[in-house]
Amino acid sequence: MTQPAADLEVKPYLTPYFAYGAAFLIAAAHIAVGFLLKVGSSGVIFRTADQVAIGVLGVIIGGLVLMFARPRLRVGPDGLAVRNLLGYRLIPWSEVVDVSFPKGARWARVDLPDDEYVPLMAIQSVDKERAVDAMDAVRALVVRYRQPEVNPGSATS
Repeated sequence: MTQPAADLEVKPYLTPYFAYGAAFLIAAAHIAVGFLLKVGSSGVIFRTADQVAIGVLGVIIGGLVLMFARPRLRVGPDGLAVRNLLGYRLIPWSEVVDVSFPKGARWARVDLPDDEYVPLMAIQSVDKERAVDAMDAVRALVVRYRQPEVNPGSATS
């Protein structure tokens, strides 16, 4: 899959650090517990397969936590390329109504027609001033690229 040309690329700043740390701790804790299962007697007979399964489970959960480091927004002539936790979507400029950051929200969003929206997890409130700067840059590009709506009733001859 080819990526569209981008004038601006935005990624969250603090969340990936938390995600990497949490993923490491979760995987390390599960692997350590897996090693320690056969130490001592708890009345339950653990086998090597149980140890491996607990370690693998920790690695899988850690991998899922790493998905929080994945969000990204690319803004370019083709539109807004939004990558959140699970999906990727290219929103053409013809569908973009606005880009907003509602009060109290954790992340920004792309407003679409009919009161629909797509979350922009790449711009997060926890990033504070970086989020403000990213919103200013994205809004400037929205004004630059979005085609003004043509109202046939207002055209003059």
